[in-house]
Amino acid sequence: MSARTTVHLLRHGEVHNPTGVLYGRLPGFHLSELGQRMAQRVADAVGDRDITHVVASPLERAQETARPLALVRDVEIVTDARVIESGNVFEGRRFSLSDSILKRPDTWPHLWNPFRPSWGEPYTDIAARMIAAVHDARDAARGHEAVVVSHQLPVWVTRLHVENRSFVHNPRHRQCTLCSLTSLIFDGDTLTALRYSEPAADLIPVKDRNKTFSAGTGPAADGVAGGGEAAPS
Repeated sequence: MSARTTVHLLRHGEVHNPTGVLYGRLPGFHLSELGQRMAQRVADAVGDRDITHVVASPLERAQETARPLALVRDVEIVTDARVIESGNVFEGRRFSLSDSILKRPDTWPHLWNPFRPSWGEPYTDIAARMIAAVHDARDAARGHEAVVVSHQLPVWVTRLHVENRSFVHNPRHRQCTLCSLTSLIFDGDTLTALRYSEPAADLIPVKDRNKTFSAGTGPAADGVAGGGEAAPS
């Protein structure tokens, strides 16, 4: 009989981002106090599951989200650069709905191809590295469960890939809110099901609950790219 293994892709919690920049892969962006509560909520919600392997992106917000669960499960966090945030030319800049990128001529050279996308790491590259990491986590937790802490766009692109959907999408329509779990269920090596859950949903501010791209405290938190994570996608 083939072993059933579940790999949970966990998006990190809310980030302290008082200036509202697109932080991307920039260092120094940690969880906010609310983000820490979200991480603890996930540990409380799934800490009694058969989780034997915890992986995290090297960025601080992912490591801090993984820590409470790793402590509850008494496992070491495995750092995997393949699940890092997507690369992006807009890192360090602020965008908001009132300051549309389409009104800023200096951004136009980066917006010519939404299918690749031209402003950042190709979707195909994101999918390839994420799937490789998922398969390794599956193998490490064979017959049990693994949690991989990553970022919104990599998690969403992984879902689009396994569901054979187009990578081109509106970021406002991503079903991948803060500290959500996108769970991939395998029978042996074969993916048989995908489930989505939000163990920290009640901690997300009411004004942000329908904004699945919201990603951090600050004036750009309601912006085009979510006040922190991957730029226009």
